[in-house]
Amino acid sequence: MTLKDNEVVELQTATGPMRVHVVRPQAAGRYPGILLYSEIFQVTAPIRRTAALLAGHGYVVAVPEIFHEFEPAGCVLSYDQAGADRGNALKLEKELRGLDGDARAVLDFLKSHPACTGKLGTLGICIGGHLSFRAAAKNSDVLAAVCFYATDIHKGSLSKTGDDTLACAKDIKGELLLFWGKQDPHVPLEGRKKIYNALCELNVNFTWHEFNGQHAFLRDEGHRYDPALALQCYQMALELFHRRLGEGDLPVAPSGPAESKH
Repeated sequence: MTLKDNEVVELQTATGPMRVHVVRPQAAGRYPGILLYSEIFQVTAPIRRTAALLAGHGYVVAVPEIFHEFEPAGCVLSYDQAGADRGNALKLEKELRGLDGDARAVLDFLKSHPACTGKLGTLGICIGGHLSFRAAAKNSDVLAAVCFYATDIHKGSLSKTGDDTLACAKDIKGELLLFWGKQDPHVPLEGRKKIYNALCELNVNFTWHEFNGQHAFLRDEGHRYDPALALQCYQMALELFHRRLGEGDLPVAPSGPAESKH
């Protein structure tokens, strides 16, 4: 499925304008929508490739610049110590009302997009995994949420004033799919147990997978990338989205006699 990947929109939020990158199938028809949350580095090349992979399976994918209040539009932080330091500092400065307002703005955009069916899901990586989880808790129209090694949920430290994401899990109406790396120091065993036990106690509909993988095993750059594991996880994520969001209403090509081409 070929893609239309040059759409950039500016959405108005409670904390200022936010640039959103949109990737969707080129073919006519309507497709479910996915809010894709990046790592702290914003819309990097690996995140763009993730967006393309999802869109290529029949989704309208919207990727917001999560630190739009602090960085100029189009800013991408480097995958180095300076970039990590900057991203980690900004996640503490971001207000919870900004996070929640951003999510609602993108979901409303997708719901009203002419190429979207209005069925919505979320997927996030690292801090984005936390934001995907939180978006599902704060928005009842999120039918499916995928979270890759979601940081800070177990610590309640998404902002400098603390956050209530885990407590909000009781409000999740959709289905969660969570992936973790056992060798990820950012979410140690005790942190994973805390999240797992809370989801069980709250009777949330979720599926939980732990692998022998490091933090950032999904990112297709760097020494921690695990291609086989990434492919396995993408397949499970797509199964969830197909099952919960449907497959859109792509027009069916008219049938006719097979044509031989050489």
